[in-house]
Amino acid sequence: MLTLLQTSNFSAIYLPPWFGQGLGLLVIAIVLGFCLSLILFWTLKSFFRRSSNEIGILTINILQTPLLILLVIIALKVLTYSLNFLENLPFIQRLFTAGIIAVTTYLINQLFTQVIAYSLSKYAEKTEADWDDVLIPLIKNTLPILVYLIGSFLFLQTLGIDLSGLWVAFGGITFVLGFALRDILSNFFSGLVLLVDTPFQFGDVISLENGSVAVIKSIGIRLTTLYLIESHCDLLVPNAALQTQNLINLSRPNSNYYYTIVVPIRADSDPSRAIKIIEEVILSHPDTLGDIKKKLVAIDNFYRVTDQLLESEDNLLSKKDAGRQRLIAEERVKVKLEQIQKAITELVSKIKVMEMQGLDSGEIREIQGYYLDIVRMVGLETVSEKQQGQKSLYLQESQKMDEDALISLLRSWYRNWQKDPDLIHTDNKVLESEWERRIYFLIKRMNKLLQQIVNANRGVSETKLDDYTEELWTWIEERFQTYDLWQSPKIWMQNVSGVDFGTTNINLAVKFFVDNVKLEQCQRGNRIRSEVHGEIIRRLRQAYLYR
Repeated sequence: MLTLLQTSNFSAIYLPPWFGQGLGLLVIAIVLGFCLSLILFWTLKSFFRRSSNEIGILTINILQTPLLILLVIIALKVLTYSLNFLENLPFIQRLFTAGIIAVTTYLINQLFTQVIAYSLSKYAEKTEADWDDVLIPLIKNTLPILVYLIGSFLFLQTLGIDLSGLWVAFGGITFVLGFALRDILSNFFSGLVLLVDTPFQFGDVISLENGSVAVIKSIGIRLTTLYLIESHCDLLVPNAALQTQNLINLSRPNSNYYYTIVVPIRADSDPSRAIKIIEEVILSHPDTLGDIKKKLVAIDNFYRVTDQLLESEDNLLSKKDAGRQRLIAEERVKVKLEQIQKAITELVSKIKVMEMQGLDSGEIREIQGYYLDIVRMVGLETVSEKQQGQKSLYLQESQKMDEDALISLLRSWYRNWQKDPDLIHTDNKVLESEWERRIYFLIKRMNKLLQQIVNANRGVSETKLDDYTEELWTWIEERFQTYDLWQSPKIWMQNVSGVDFGTTNINLAVKFFVDNVKLEQCQRGNRIRSEVHGEIIRRLRQAYLYR
């Protein structure tokens, strides 16, 4: 039965009875879609922009087009279903469902690769663990494949394609591929082993078995990408092959690197005199490690011609002046660390005495007072806020930080380091990123200890406060130790051969540390070793000691 539509100017038009209902539903869908678009893609985006929420803006941008397409398909499916339209064509309904699955699969994959993986990467930057630096790239490379694989099977199944035979074939193919691709699978599981063991993290400098020095760039499903420093190219190594190699991580336990030079001297010369000259050369170089006070004296004898390195248009200091300022800043950091170590040692002693009889609220407040003195030495201040009706304390950088605070001294140190004329422009980012990350974790660690002190009488931490405090200093010492005695230059007589027979062959093994092997595109150590070696030879020849 048809409905008659009468108009004054046109003849009668007959429309199906479902037309009015369909038109109304279509209008409602358009209005709802417009309102959703207005709220989601305009209001929320404006809110996220004002709050500088990068994740929110990225999510909205990704959702915008796929979600509108998804809403259109859903609206058409509901419309045709509610009106019994095309009821004799079920394939069209299945096609709508398959379209929803396809768009949803694409949307999930985009959300994961662009939003979730990005958020996890940001999270990994704020953790000290190494496993997440390796796990996240592996997940980012494998999960999209699984998402598309599952989405493809659901898409085909929705279209009515019988997948039982496909599943059997897939099982058989998997069995065959297991043998054919055993090397690939071996590399994949080797990548997982590297993830669990975490022998290195991205950016670490390693030495391969053949003597090549490389930087870890990424760990993939099958391959690990290394950057070869000497040849300036990428090396793709199967994970299984990398796992079986004996690798030397030059960045662990820290980025200081030990160099050895063999220097021959005359057999009839005085070895002690040669050793004194060599030690002075090493200490005079601004980029080697040694007793800071001795280096400040020796740096005046730095052999490089500084007249050509005076302040330029970029306001760079000469090598000698830049090195002196950095050493002075480093010495101030060392003195402050010694003060903090002394304060933490005294605090641990007080805690051990108080813990013997159990800690009451008064003793906890006393411990907290001692700890806050250390907090101020670091450059932090307490901030209180109410959470769920309770007052809580946390630490943040002091708004009026004293120049003598540890954080201030650390920043002064690495900023003086950035004035080194030998550094390249990327080194400024490397130094800032490395030291600011350590400062971030320092604040995080000290916050954690503060919470353990405040809540000491509420749990088991009451009997472990001394251990927690000692752990804090151990962590600080490992991350911020500027120099230790064992890192001083070492000069040994390596061998003496044929002296009794009048030959002249005495070799001195000269060992010294370079401050940071990662700088200057990982060529810093080679440059310093070459400069030190050349100056040692020059000075020994002047003294008629060089063989």
